[in-house]
This record gives sequence, C-alpha cells and structure tokens, in this order.
Amino acid sequence: MAVHHMLTCKQLVELVTDYLEGSLSEQDRLRFEVHLEGCDGCRNYLQQIKRTINLLGTLTEDTLLEDAKNELLEVFRDWRRN
Repeated sequence: MAVHHMLTCKQLVELVTDYLEGSLSEQDRLRFEVHLEGCDGCRNYLQQIKRTINLLGTLTEDTLLEDAKNELLEVFRDWRRN
C-alpha cells in the first residue's frame, strides 16, 4: 500500500491521541508510522506522551512534592490569565 501524503509534524501531533487509542484509519496509521520512522523529534514526542500517560495513571496529589504541586498550580494560574 502506497502512502500518498506524508504527514507534517503538526499533523502528527494532532493525531497522536487517536493513534494511541487505535482509532486511526489504516491509511492514517501508516502515514503516522512512516513519519515516525524519519523524524526523531516526533518519535521523542510520542515517547514523552506515552510516559506522561503512564505517570498520570499512577500519580496522585499525595505523591507530588510540595514544590512540584505549587509549580503546577502556578502554571495553571498563568494559563487561565492568558
């Protein structure tokens, strides 16, 4: 099967959730995987997303250091202001 249109990095980022959930069409999944083969940045991004998902499954408020908790709260406060 020929992969007709290569994905850009931006398109890959937009499709990463669907890829991880296994909900991409076969053609889009192939385009996604072909892009990963040639793009170190997107491979690293995908690995970071996978690690984040794994951590979020085990991370609780009690396991966060107080400094980390305060830093996260500050990031969210700044985000809401913008």
